[in-house]
This record gives sequence, C-alpha cells and structure tokens, in this order.
Amino acid sequence: MKKLFRSSPQRAARAAALALLATLANPLPAAVHAQSGAPSAPPVIPVMLPKTQTVSDTLEIIGNAEAVNQVKLVARVPGYLEQILFEDGAIVKKGDLLFIIQQDQYKAQLQQAQAQLQAATVARDHAKLEVGRYTALLKQRATSQVEVDHWVYEQKTAEANILAAEAQVALAQLNLGYTEVRAPYDGQMGKHLIDVGNMVGASAQTAILAQITQLDPIYAVANISSQQALQIRANLDQRRLTLEELHKIPVEAALSDETGFPHKGTLEYVAPAIDAATGTLYLRGIFPNADRTLLPGVFVKLRLPMGKVVQNALLAPQRALQEDQGGRYLLVVNAANVIEKRYVQLGQTVGSLQEITSGIDRNDRIIIGELWRSSPGLTVTPKLTSAE
Repeated sequence: MKKLFRSSPQRAARAAALALLATLANPLPAAVHAQSGAPSAPPVIPVMLPKTQTVSDTLEIIGNAEAVNQVKLVARVPGYLEQILFEDGAIVKKGDLLFIIQQDQYKAQLQQAQAQLQAATVARDHAKLEVGRYTALLKQRATSQVEVDHWVYEQKTAEANILAAEAQVALAQLNLGYTEVRAPYDGQMGKHLIDVGNMVGASAQTAILAQITQLDPIYAVANISSQQALQIRANLDQRRLTLEELHKIPVEAALSDETGFPHKGTLEYVAPAIDAATGTLYLRGIFPNADRTLLPGVFVKLRLPMGKVVQNALLAPQRALQEDQGGRYLLVVNAANVIEKRYVQLGQTVGSLQEITSGIDRNDRIIIGELWRSSPGLTVTPKLTSAE
C-alpha cells in the first residue's frame, strides 16, 4: 500500500503532460480557421443605370393666385331689403337667389304699364276700324278726305303708343327682376354687407350687398424678367406662338408647403409688351380648383417650359443624390466594382427623378440604396435594379 501511494503523483503528472501534448497537436475546428483567417465577402449594393428620356427645360418663378371672377353684388333698384337667402361664406351655384328687395311697388308699376299697353292696343284697333269705314264712305262720296286722314293719324298714333307701352312693360319687368339678386356664376359668397330692413339702392353707399368670388377655375399670375423672356423666345427660334398654341403650354403650381408641383394648368395669357417700369413680362396661367386648395392672394411656385427640349437626358433618383462642401454628388460603382464619388450638375426635376447634365454617362452604375455603408474606395458587389 505504501508503494502505491508514492507512485500516484508520478502517474498524474505523466497523464497531464500527455493531455497537454495531445491538445497542442490537434488542429483548430474549421469554423475557427474560417473566422480568423478567411477574408469577408464584399457587401451587396443596389445600383441602377441612368434612365434616359426627353425632358423640357423649365423655369421656376414665384407668383400668386388670383380669382378668375370677383363681383360685387349691388342693388340696381331702390327699396327695402326684405330677405337674405344665403349664409356668409356659402358655396352657391349660378342663378341661385341671394337677396330679395321690396317688390310691391315694382309689381304695381308692371301692372300699370300693362294697362297702358292694353289701352293703346284698343285705341289702335278702333282707329283701324274707323279708317276702313271712312275709306269706304269716301268712295261713295259720303265723307271727306279730311275724316279719312284724321283716322289714319289716330291709327298711327295708337301704334306709336303701343310701342311706348311695350317699352314701359319691358322696363317694369326689368325693374321687378332687379329686386331679385342672383348669383352670376358658381362661386363662394363673402359676408353680407347690409342687413335686412335697410334701404338699399338709393345711393352708391347702400348699393353693394355682398361679394361673390369664383374659385374654380383660378388664375396664377407672375412676372418673368426680360432676360428670361428673351431666352424663351430664342429657344423658340424667335417664333411667336399663336393663341391656340399658347393655350396648350402646360404650367405647374405648388403651394409653399407642397412637395413637387401637384397643380396642373395651362398658360392663359402673356402680356404683349415688357413693362418698362419693372423690366418684366406679365403672364397668367389657369388651373382647375375644384377642392379650392388655391385661394386668391396666396403665393405659389410656378414651373413652365422654357421651350428647349433635351433629347436622351440622363435621370437619376433624387434619393441617390448627396451633398458635401464640394457640391452635389452621386456614388458610382466603376468597372472594378469600386465605389467612386462623382460630382454632378443638375437639370430639371421629373417626378422623383433628377436630370443630371454632367458628371456621369449612361453606362455608369449609380448606387441607389445602402448609402449608409457605401463610401468611396470600398469594393462592393453591385446588384442591378430599377429606380422603384
């Protein structure tokens, strides 16, 4: 027993040494070798080729909206205001009855004029009958020519009185119609300016009852500089557009809080001359405005074509554009699959795309995603995709 106890430490040391040697001799697992020694694969980056299409050179200016029609409704005949048949700010249709002025006296005047017309008609019929009777008697030598001439005179006088009476009837009907003030077109009412029971139409101060504004369609007006006007004319090869061609030119508009140019209209008018005082040319576009987004007086951004068309323009997504102190740039994957920074010049905006006038060509692969981990000099695996 004593001998066995002395040999146990020797055997333990020998076993530990053999285990250490086995550990040093065994190779590392394949996974450990892969993590420690193998290089990582290049990241996959979405790219696209520039889109090519025809674009028109455009001009962006600041203008403001104006009502196509804005009318002050007035009392055209004097009388007491009896009824107001709309609420302030209401949307009304053409022909809607808005105000009623006292009608009693105008109805009486119409009846009087109609009675005078009837009396004149009776007088004419009687004179005509007498002309026929005395003409027959004259043939029988039973009366004189004087009597015939007298009744001819009476007949012509009665016919003249009929014309005067008909005019009085028409005037009385017109005045009676003026007691009803109706909407001249579809529009929005302002507030009423005179309350029921007041005398209206007796003077200029009491004539204006309210104001109505037409909001659909609506104008957008602006001024361009004489240099811009000359450039547009040069782009058109000094050719003057006909009115029909002018009305086909598209104009786009946007409010200050809107993205892009969501409002589409057409050019409606261009001044025939440049204002010598300001050196600008006045122009006006017209826009549908059914939802009344554009209100008279509001400032709007306008975009209109300059008359210059660029064939096969190169377009890139706006989201791919970046900017630093050197300007706007795109990241492009070159033939060696290495990322390059390309500073570019920008042209027109076409929806979500931006025209690139210089800095790239049609075969460049533009990085459109994973921009957060894309940097110049990095080797990547480009994945060709679309702008969408």
